[in-house]
Amino acid sequence: MEEPDAPFIGSEALAAGRVSRRTLRSQHEMVYRNVYLRKDHQLSAVSRAMAAWLWSGRTATVAGLSAAALHGSRWVDPGSPAELNRAEACPTVGIVIHRGTLLADESGVVGGIPVTTPARTAFDLGRRTGLTAAVIRLDALANATGLTPAAVGAVAECHPGARGVIQLRRVLALMDGGAESPQETRTRLLLVRSGLPKPATQIVVHDRFGYPFARIDMGWAEWKVGVEFDGAQHWTDRAQRTADIDRYAELAARGWIIIRVSSDLLRYRPAVVMARICHALQAAGCPWVAECGPDAHFSRESATQQHARRC
Repeated sequence: MEEPDAPFIGSEALAAGRVSRRTLRSQHEMVYRNVYLRKDHQLSAVSRAMAAWLWSGRTATVAGLSAAALHGSRWVDPGSPAELNRAEACPTVGIVIHRGTLLADESGVVGGIPVTTPARTAFDLGRRTGLTAAVIRLDALANATGLTPAAVGAVAECHPGARGVIQLRRVLALMDGGAESPQETRTRLLLVRSGLPKPATQIVVHDRFGYPFARIDMGWAEWKVGVEFDGAQHWTDRAQRTADIDRYAELAARGWIIIRVSSDLLRYRPAVVMARICHALQAAGCPWVAECGPDAHFSRESATQQHARRC
């Protein structure tokens, strides 16, 4: 709380002589009532969570997406409302108050701030409407903390009958901390919903001398078929593009087939992505795609239909 770029309580700073009324107004923005941040410091999901906790008089427990941000989750929208768990509702603009019961082992401290544990945070986020969004959030939290589905399931057992637990079970079956971006999560979900076995993530590949030289986003190491989502940096960054060329050449030399996925392919042509993966697995001799045939393709059917006609 003493960091110069961190949010602070205005009245405390004035009383301590750290700021004057003039500089408080001219050099700082009010985030919440009596809570300020320097104008030259961009508000992030983390600083918003800190500001909300200060607004509560340091009495609340940070929860939800704010807790995920404090635990190190990336991709949390800094514009989203902060989330707190406290007994008093006392609503205010830009802060969502939760009043659910927290058991003794469901909260901890991060940077001096009370916060729900990763497992409890995942329990809360995984029950929110929207399966894909929930998996993305739990993937990010697991990537940051090493959280496991079993840990979240243990919290769920302590809250029988909680709303959203049916979805939570589906989310826990799909989550994977190996995802390093929301688009990697979406790519993996496409594969699973299309009927393919859940791929391994962050597969380490070694060169001929036994040294690791590549990590593949996801795939099936037994068949040396990998799937990678290429973000914008893979096309706009010259150094990254050159490194990719060398990397893919070495992977090919080691017998790997890599299916590269872009945001446009993922959004508009998922059937093309699935056909390429299916054909690559066929070429590798994978038995569970032996019936695909040369004209195999996937379409946007329901998950049940896709599973029923598994490749």
